[in-house]
Amino acid sequence: MILYIKNMVCGRCEIAVKLEFEQLKLPIFSLKLGEVEIARDLIENERQTLAYNLKLLGFELLEDKSSKIIEQIKNRIIELVHYQNDKLKVNLSNYLSANLAQDYSSLSKLFSDVEGITIEHYFIAQKIEKAKELLVYDELSISQIAIDLNYSSVAHLSKQFKKVTGFTPTQFKNEKSGCRNALDKL
Repeated sequence: MILYIKNMVCGRCEIAVKLEFEQLKLPIFSLKLGEVEIARDLIENERQTLAYNLKLLGFELLEDKSSKIIEQIKNRIIELVHYQNDKLKVNLSNYLSANLAQDYSSLSKLFSDVEGITIEHYFIAQKIEKAKELLVYDELSISQIAIDLNYSSVAHLSKQFKKVTGFTPTQFKNEKSGCRNALDKL
């Protein structure tokens, strides 16, 4: 049985969720961002306890199909941008269609209807958040960040960065003006 968990967006989230499953003596077959596969179906009181405990940790056990698909889209984009930079050169629609085994146009429509923004805007928000993280670390030049995030130029990164944050990357880097956002809040 695969369970879908909202707000599970990083390695520490995986650890917290894993510990919760272990505490409830629910053996895990596999675990990745937003998904946990267990050996059997949950009985109702286990589901309620798990949902309650996860909520205390800032997660949410997803029940309906639309919420599960939305969370899968978000988690695939987060994985792509924040943990698999070398794969950022792929076409986003093909990447999501292949990973979720669904037609991109239906994924896009569902995402827009539920979230109120397009998948592309969510993808851009994640890329800008990654750029902010890299700027704060001050280890890479802005041109290297543009390359790493698969922007065609520094100007393209700068334009999107300013549109999203109100600052140029240089202003952000020099003034540490804007705060970073949690990935599950984008």
